[in-house]
Amino acid sequence: MTETKKRIVVKVGSSSLASPQGGCDLAKMESLVTAIGRLRASGHEVCLVSSGAVASGYRSLGYQQRPRTLVAKQAAAAIGQSMLMRQYTDLFSKHEQTVAQILLTRSDFSDQERYRHAFETLSLLLKRGILPIINENDTVSVSELTFGDNDMLGALVAGLVHADLYMMLTDINGLYDKDPRKYRDAQRIPFLTTITTELEDAAGNASTLGTGGMRSKLNAAQTVQKLGIPCFIGQYTGEDGLIQILGGNGDGTYVSPSIVSDAKSNISTRKQWIALHSPISGRIYVDSGAAEAILREKRSLLIAGVKRVDGTFRQGEVIEVFYDQQLIGRGITRHDAELLRTTLYSDHPQLMDEVIHRDNWVAFEKLAESYSEVH
Repeated sequence: MTETKKRIVVKVGSSSLASPQGGCDLAKMESLVTAIGRLRASGHEVCLVSSGAVASGYRSLGYQQRPRTLVAKQAAAAIGQSMLMRQYTDLFSKHEQTVAQILLTRSDFSDQERYRHAFETLSLLLKRGILPIINENDTVSVSELTFGDNDMLGALVAGLVHADLYMMLTDINGLYDKDPRKYRDAQRIPFLTTITTELEDAAGNASTLGTGGMRSKLNAAQTVQKLGIPCFIGQYTGEDGLIQILGGNGDGTYVSPSIVSDAKSNISTRKQWIALHSPISGRIYVDSGAAEAILREKRSLLIAGVKRVDGTFRQGEVIEVFYDQQLIGRGITRHDAELLRTTLYSDHPQLMDEVIHRDNWVAFEKLAESYSEVH
């Protein structure tokens, strides 16, 4: 192998796996497994985020098409997930590759300890040469706590494992300036640096077998952009299709990261959790000197720069920091709200040290914009 080993997250949707009549399309799965097998045989690490559980299981419940109610989807997923994994296990075993099933929910990301354990588990599997196959735990998820689609789940997994590339495989060869199914003059966009509202408006809706669509892929691409991870949206063809994508020759659209690629190594798992997943317990407002210190000079936030405290947060919880009514970042507070207020409004302050240490701080301009997009 001549190139450096890469860590890649591959996301495949229901429409790329399931038969239109329901159940797994064995030929589609064999093609995907062979392409992933070739990628891993080239020395690269792969996490597969796979949809298809609901699409695979709903016919066993007696439905003629994908169900719409939550309970029916959960029941279909309970049947279909085992079918899906059985097929993957059998197919990858032909390539002498071992797989592991990982089912995640939104709460696995919002709880810091569970988030850390997910990272450690995935890291160990990859280190040991095991292929993690990841899906949302549809059977226990509730509508308020879902990822919405596996495009976003894949984006968050790409951040969690510090991937070098996020591939979203679909049945359309990339993004177009308008819907190619409606407009014959639609032009494909081979490379994208900025995702505009015009592109979002032109994005299509979900297929009948899945929950995503080009709009959800754009949202996911925006998330990995802010994590410093490049992204590919499009098709693959043949056994070397994923290798071609990795080499920059894929049939689709490449989305560049919004920060330099080597900066993602500095976005630790802990800071990703603070910025993207942590529950927000309160907020504080700071003056211009404090904003300059924490945004530009990379210093910790001191009590002297705090002007106002909102909420009833406790020590160790995540709070938002505002300057001039603008959210500028999030961080873990070293003190509870009551102590901060007592210090601010007392003639005899009890506190003179840091409110948020720089190691527990994430600036809004780097990552925190993603929070509102994925919650």
